[in-house]
Amino acid sequence: MAQQDAPPRWDRKMQQRLARGEAAALGEFYDRFASLVHGLAHRVLGDERAADGITREVFTHVWENPDAYDPKQGPLRSWVAGLTHRLAVQRLRATETAALAQGGHGTDYIVTSMPAPLRAALDLAYFQRRDYRQAAADLGVTEDEARRRLRLGLQLLSTAHDAGPTGPPSPYGGAR
Repeated sequence: MAQQDAPPRWDRKMQQRLARGEAAALGEFYDRFASLVHGLAHRVLGDERAADGITREVFTHVWENPDAYDPKQGPLRSWVAGLTHRLAVQRLRATETAALAQGGHGTDYIVTSMPAPLRAALDLAYFQRRDYRQAAADLGVTEDEARRRLRLGLQLLSTAHDAGPTGPPSPYGGAR
């Protein structure tokens, strides 16, 4: 039974050490969780360099914000995995949205013709990494309205993605 109590105690002590700014604590923390963080980021992003970037972001966030972890919410390992997943998904969304906005198959037209409120909500969420609550505050609208704008904007963008290329089919591609 004492063995089951060890991880939470370790988690609390690690958080306290990080909060005191102990560089050795960050080293131990890194040794314990680096493979988890990098592996999860790589699975989400499918890119080694992007996973390296997320790994740096996660450990920087932990170092700068050790009090963001609440031991009452669960193990430190789960918190780190959740943080990693959230940052990796944000990076993936930003990358995909940027790729769509840079001229993918009719997307330019859809983005430029999209109503300004939808474009503003998407810009906040995907390029400035705001969640819907932050976007709502920045836009001066309710959270429900921010979610509605984001959903509609994404639906419009998905129509460009679903439509596929415009113009004649390539003579080099296609199913046979």
